[in-house]
Amino acid sequence: MITLIKNANVYAPTHLGLKHVVVAHSSIISITDSCPDIGLEHQVVDAQGCALIPGFVDGHTHLTGGGGEAGFSTRVPPVPLSKFTSAGVTTAVGLLGTDDITRSTESLVAQVYALREEGFSAYCYTGGYHLPPTTLTGSVQRDIVFIEPVIGVGELAISDHRSSQPTLNELLKIASQAHVARLMTGKAGMLHLHLGDGASGLSMVRDALEHAEIPPRTYNPTHINRQKFLFEEACDLAKKGCWVDVTAFETDGVGYEPAEALLRYMGQDLPQDKLTISSDGGGCLPDFHADGSLKKMAFAASQSMTNVFYELLDHGENMTAILPFFTLNVAQLMNFHKKGRIEVGANADILILDKRNKIDHVMAMGQWHVKHKQQLLKGTFE
Repeated sequence: MITLIKNANVYAPTHLGLKHVVVAHSSIISITDSCPDIGLEHQVVDAQGCALIPGFVDGHTHLTGGGGEAGFSTRVPPVPLSKFTSAGVTTAVGLLGTDDITRSTESLVAQVYALREEGFSAYCYTGGYHLPPTTLTGSVQRDIVFIEPVIGVGELAISDHRSSQPTLNELLKIASQAHVARLMTGKAGMLHLHLGDGASGLSMVRDALEHAEIPPRTYNPTHINRQKFLFEEACDLAKKGCWVDVTAFETDGVGYEPAEALLRYMGQDLPQDKLTISSDGGGCLPDFHADGSLKKMAFAASQSMTNVFYELLDHGENMTAILPFFTLNVAQLMNFHKKGRIEVGANADILILDKRNKIDHVMAMGQWHVKHKQQLLKGTFE
């Protein structure tokens, strides 16, 4: 089916103005000023001057479910398709967290393939919180090189009581494997790092940059807004060439709330293409006592990231300034060359907003998943 989206106010993420966008199969094939005469059977959607933007890329999700820190009954089930698409997420990258024992790289790759069969773009990391990393082939480098959906390694935990307390030498060996795999494959090949609340913060990454030749883009710390000192350290790393990731969770005043973190970053002389935001969707959000015992637990969803997008727009922020954090910056970090942008040849991952800049339509790989806020497609077991 060919689809014509006419009268769309296109943000690509740069503002292109009023355009007519033609989609065929899974790709954008035309963006024009005047409405084209297609001459073939097609469907028409009139955006009526509303914003058309790229689908969100959620670079940190627990596709198979996270949790488990309060017993087996707290293991979160796999995230169904509609939890992503209803939030405007058209591409997700899955990972293993604290539980890399009862969950495996095999099950993660299988869930990636399941979501792909349902018309969604999914990828994953190999490894998890701990060392030695859980892998499918016995090596993170082999996993990245030989398993197509695997784009990097993570989320390896540092500065956290739940981590395996990796040494600098161990960190460098994993980072080296990821870096060489990137050279061999053209994939992202980065080391995605979970940050806990430990006082050591990002010191190990600073030491890694000082003592080895591995390029800064290999190290990708997430949860940088959970503590204010972590955020400041991460900003310094961004100046050195690392991509850094804000998580869309509440910090209860200990850190910076996600919208505030983005605004603080935007307000500084920092490389604006090196910041991303992710949801931690499907993962647990535990809060621990000083002795390491669990105080309380909540669970994350991709919608939390979308709510940050809404909050920033409601705050009066410019669409072109904030949109890359949710789209283009993530795609560039992940080496997803056809994601995160509206251009001819890009994947047809498209959101149309309503007059209040809330998501109205969601297209993933050329197929409508949401129209007029109604969920058209759901996962097999939803």
